Amino acid sequence: MLNSELLHDLSIKIKELTKNSPIADLDKNIHALIQGALTKMELISREEYDVQTEVLKQTKEKLNALEKKLESIEDLLQKSQK
Repeated sequence: MLNSELLHDLSIKIKELTKNSPIADLDKNIHALIQGALTKMELISREEYDVQTEVLKQTKEKLNALEKKLESIEDLLQKSQK
Protein backbone atom coordinates (compact mmCIF):
# COMPACT_ATOMS: atom_id res chain seq x y z
CA MET A 1 0.00 0.00 0.00
CA LEU A 2 1.20 3.51 -0.75
CA ASN A 3 1.64 5.77 2.20
CA SER A 4 0.15 9.25 2.31
CA GLU A 5 3.54 11.00 1.99
CA LEU A 6 4.28 9.18 -1.26
CA LEU A 7 0.81 10.06 -2.59
CA HIS A 8 1.29 13.67 -1.57
CA ASP A 9 4.66 13.86 -3.35
CA LEU A 10 3.18 12.24 -6.44
CA SER A 11 0.32 14.71 -6.42
CA ILE A 12 2.72 17.65 -6.19
CA LYS A 13 4.81 16.32 -9.08
CA ILE A 14 1.73 15.86 -11.25
CA LYS A 15 0.57 19.42 -10.49
CA GLU A 16 4.01 20.78 -11.38
CA LEU A 17 4.04 18.86 -14.65
CA THR A 18 0.59 20.01 -15.68
CA LYS A 19 1.17 23.61 -14.59
CA ASN A 20 3.48 24.29 -17.53
CA SER A 21 1.76 22.06 -20.05
CA PRO A 22 -1.14 22.55 -22.44
CA ILE A 23 -3.32 20.75 -19.90
CA ALA A 24 -3.32 23.87 -17.72
CA ASP A 25 -4.49 25.98 -20.66
CA LEU A 26 -7.14 23.41 -21.47
CA ASP A 27 -8.38 23.52 -17.89
CA LYS A 28 -8.60 27.33 -17.99
CA ASN A 29 -10.41 27.24 -21.33
CA ILE A 30 -12.91 24.65 -20.16
CA HIS A 31 -13.54 26.66 -16.99
CA ALA A 32 -14.12 29.84 -19.03
CA LEU A 33 -16.39 27.97 -21.44
CA ILE A 34 -18.51 26.54 -18.64
CA GLN A 35 -18.72 29.91 -16.91
CA GLY A 36 -19.81 31.55 -20.17
CA ALA A 37 -22.48 28.92 -20.75
CA LEU A 38 -23.85 29.32 -17.24
CA THR A 39 -23.91 33.10 -17.64
CA LYS A 40 -25.87 32.77 -20.89
CA MET A 41 -28.39 30.56 -19.12
CA GLU A 42 -28.92 33.40 -16.64
CA LEU A 43 -28.81 31.07 -13.65
CA ILE A 44 -29.12 32.57 -10.20
CA SER A 45 -27.92 31.43 -6.82
CA ARG A 46 -30.18 29.68 -4.35
CA GLU A 47 -29.96 32.74 -2.10
CA GLU A 48 -31.19 35.03 -4.88
CA TYR A 49 -33.97 32.55 -5.68
CA ASP A 50 -35.10 32.55 -2.04
CA VAL A 51 -35.06 36.37 -1.95
CA GLN A 52 -37.13 36.60 -5.13
CA THR A 53 -39.56 33.97 -3.81
CA GLU A 54 -40.09 36.03 -0.66
CA VAL A 55 -40.59 39.22 -2.70
CA LEU A 56 -43.16 37.43 -4.86
CA LYS A 57 -44.98 36.13 -1.77
CA GLN A 58 -45.18 39.64 -0.29
CA THR A 59 -46.34 41.06 -3.62
CA LYS A 60 -49.12 38.49 -3.84
CA GLU A 61 -50.25 39.35 -0.30
CA LYS A 62 -50.33 43.06 -1.15
CA LEU A 63 -52.23 42.36 -4.37
CA ASN A 64 -54.82 40.31 -2.49
CA ALA A 65 -55.25 43.10 0.08
CA LEU A 66 -55.67 45.70 -2.68
CA GLU A 67 -58.20 43.51 -4.49
CA LYS A 68 -60.25 43.24 -1.30
CA LYS A 69 -60.11 47.02 -0.79
CA LEU A 70 -61.13 47.62 -4.38
CA GLU A 71 -64.01 45.18 -3.99
CA SER A 72 -65.26 46.98 -0.88
CA ILE A 73 -64.95 50.38 -2.60
CA GLU A 74 -66.91 49.08 -5.60
CA ASP A 75 -69.57 47.74 -3.23
CA LEU A 76 -69.82 51.13 -1.51
CA LEU A 77 -70.13 52.89 -4.86
CA GLN A 78 -72.86 50.55 -6.01
CA LYS A 79 -74.79 51.02 -2.76
CA SER A 80 -74.47 54.80 -2.92
CA GLN A 81 -75.73 54.88 -6.52
CA LYS A 82 -78.95 53.03 -5.59
